[in-house]
Amino acid sequence: MIVVVDDRPIVAEAYKTSLGREGYSVTSFDPNEFLEWFQSTMDIDLSAVEGLVLGEFAERISITKTIKQKADVPTLALSDANLLENTLKLFEVGIDDVVRKPVHAREIVARIAAIRRRSNSSKAALWSENGLVVYGGGRAPEVNGEALQIPRRELRILEYLAANRGRRVTRSQIFDSVYGVFDEKVEECVVESHISKLRRKLRAAMGYDPIDTQRFLGYQLLSRTASAA
Repeated sequence: MIVVVDDRPIVAEAYKTSLGREGYSVTSFDPNEFLEWFQSTMDIDLSAVEGLVLGEFAERISITKTIKQKADVPTLALSDANLLENTLKLFEVGIDDVVRKPVHAREIVARIAAIRRRSNSSKAALWSENGLVVYGGGRAPEVNGEALQIPRRELRILEYLAANRGRRVTRSQIFDSVYGVFDEKVEECVVESHISKLRRKLRAAMGYDPIDTQRFLGYQLLSRTASAA
């Protein structure tokens, strides 16, 4: 999910629509609504946010500080004017990137992906068990050193399971991570279809299914030893 924050509804809706055309789930807030949502959202749910896009509004500096104090979410600011002082202030409080408008939705997506790759390059893989390596940030996972190419939504589910190693996540939590908390156009049961396809690909590549399911408890990524126990 990508979150757009802007106090101009027409502008926010335009970016929501254009990013949606690129295949991403997008929701938008005005600054006050965003703060209320962000501060009340648990960390496990914030991990569903792939990137934050901040438009031009008065509270942008303070909101950026709040974001960076709570979560490591790729955050990009859109600039209406190329003012050095404003850009420097944003970088001082932790913004990840500043982009001059107009900017195409594809560039926004590419910049968010680049921020995620830079962030993950300094971290250990999210998961590395029995030949399966899950990196995060949209990078293809590997099985025994070979890249496993899977669709974006299946990859997002695998990353989410890997990021939450050691605990089970529910279908609702997975749905929110893939489609966004506020997406009412897609039924939550679609998660089961994605997971079924992901399992088949992992089983074919690894020789076993590393995704464990327990009714009413949810899903968990397990090593071969744990899944066999």
